[in-house]
Order: sequence, then C-alpha cells, then structure tokens
Amino acid sequence: MSIDRTDSARPLNVLRIDSSARGPESTTRRLTGDLIASLEAKHGALEVVERDVSDTVTPLLDADWVNANFTDPDARSEAQRAALAHSDQLVAELKAADIVVVGVPIYNFGIPAALKAWVDQIARARETFRYTENGPEGLLKGKKGYIVAASGGVAIGSEADFATTHMKFVLGFIGISDVTVFGAGQQVADEAAHEKAQSEIAAIAA
Repeated sequence: MSIDRTDSARPLNVLRIDSSARGPESTTRRLTGDLIASLEAKHGALEVVERDVSDTVTPLLDADWVNANFTDPDARSEAQRAALAHSDQLVAELKAADIVVVGVPIYNFGIPAALKAWVDQIARARETFRYTENGPEGLLKGKKGYIVAASGGVAIGSEADFATTHMKFVLGFIGISDVTVFGAGQQVADEAAHEKAQSEIAAIAA
C-alpha cells in the first residue's frame, strides 16, 4: 500500500462508510469493523471518521443542487452555498482521509440507494475530479481504498455483481485507484463466506 502523506508522524486518517440497512446485524458492517481493527494492528493508532449513510438522510440531487454546483464558487449565493453544505462536508471527509473503507452490501445486483446518494454528493467537478483535454482526472490521488462487499446470492466479482465494479470505478474516477476488494458472497449457499472474508482481512495485520 502506498499512501501519500506530508506528515508521517501523525496517525493515518480513515474514512469508514457503512451503508447496510441491517444495522449491527449486517455482514458488511461487521467486516468493516474487522478491517479497521486490522489496519490499526498494522499501522498503529488511527483517526477514524464514521459515516453511516443508512442511518442519516443524504439529500438527493435536485435542480437547486445542480445549479449551485455548476456556479463558480465565488459567485454562489447564500442559498446555493446552503444547498451544497452537506456535500461540502462529505467531500471534506474524503479529502482528509488517507484510507477510505466502504461497506457495500449488494442489493438487487447493485449498491444501496443510500450509498448511491453519497456517491452523487461527492462526485463533483473541481472538487474531487476535473475535466482536462485528455478526459476526466481524479483529484484525490495518494489514498488507499478498500471495498468490503457482501451478498446473499450474488458471487462477488461475477457478471451479476454491479456493486463492487460500480464502487471501484467511482473511487478510481475521483483518483483513488489503489483499491482492494474483500467479499463475503453467496452467503445463502456458503455458510463459511463470512469467515473466509474475516481471514483475508485479518491477514492485513501480518
């Protein structure tokens, strides 16, 4: 893992995103917790920001948000700045993170609606990516990403898994190209799927 840091003495900042509607019973939430513990065993004390998008209402994009986002920052009205306030907070959390951990339960072959709302709020031109003559360029380089996925019937990484491929593309689009995926897939048929994922996550600490 290569993380760009200006101060190697400070603790690593970790942004943990959980999105399962199952609360503490969710596989992804338990596994993201395991991953944080393994990262702490490897790197020492961490500064962890927890963002549970299933437990808070992330605003959906509307015309006011879009108009505000495409207005030059110096020209935005008070109402436009208010429309972007929650998005600004989410973007700031991402920018501050050295490591981004995203829990991704697979719902109907894709990501939960709450996680999609988060994606829409943080994928912002001039903030997390920019357009160049060679196409879009992610601005959040030098970070490490982890996707922790779980499903009942879908095999992680299969043609039916549009969730992990979606999130890996999103992270890469904003500049986080070093992404590792851990998965507990097809738990209905594989009772050991959770334990296998736990073992893979525990290996990080070695």
